[in-house]
Amino acid sequence: MKRRLGGLTIVLVPEESGETRTFRLSPRRVRVALFAGLLILLMGGAMATSWWYLALSTARSWQLQAKVDSLEEERGQVLSLADDLTRVVDEYERLRSLFGSTESPMAPDLWLPPSGLPGSRSVSEGDGAGDNLPTSWPLTEAGYITQPLVVGGEGSHPGLDIAIPTDSYVRAAGSGRVLRVGEDTMYGFFVVLEHGDGYQTVYAHASAILVERGQVVRRNEVLALSGSTGRSTAAHLHFEILLDGLPVDPLSMVEQPN
Repeated sequence: MKRRLGGLTIVLVPEESGETRTFRLSPRRVRVALFAGLLILLMGGAMATSWWYLALSTARSWQLQAKVDSLEEERGQVLSLADDLTRVVDEYERLRSLFGSTESPMAPDLWLPPSGLPGSRSVSEGDGAGDNLPTSWPLTEAGYITQPLVVGGEGSHPGLDIAIPTDSYVRAAGSGRVLRVGEDTMYGFFVVLEHGDGYQTVYAHASAILVERGQVVRRNEVLALSGSTGRSTAAHLHFEILLDGLPVDPLSMVEQPN
């Protein structure tokens, strides 16, 4: 290769014998070739840089996608927990409604046993005709009926079993007189009221009795606190209505609150 002033001459000499070839480039062509080479070099660098940037962006997008997938999984877990919580709350409200609300509208009708102190109200005060009939729900809460009246057969059951929290108020279904109070292996602590006209009511499985034999009580007066004494597997009230000594379906005379 020989370079002349103002141009460039390229001589190709084969290794074996043969004719040599000579290429002469003018200064203009040399500048064009140099410019083209520089342009190709710049384009190659730009392409390499773009490829590196794309590769880096792709790697970052994979990382972001992995984070998005992780967040979606966590979001699914949160939604699942929220659904579980909603079901638990719904179940709690359902059970709470089964056992009644402590804000029962019957509460204003509640009559606690008289204290015997001066100024206490008489239990017979305000009793009217027919007030003795046992037609009031015997609890301040709705509770949940677990066993209805069953007459005859081995599964005979002479009243209602009403599931209710321990120490809930047990009320007189109608005005009357306390005929019996006591405890036995079947009913646990129990109260029997005599209402007249052949009606009696029984309240069993109490945790505590708040009245005495012979005491006159009025409708909705508290007789006892609910419990699980006697033959019982959980806190509940066993409630019976008897007419001339025979069991009457309590739901034919009293109505369970909503």
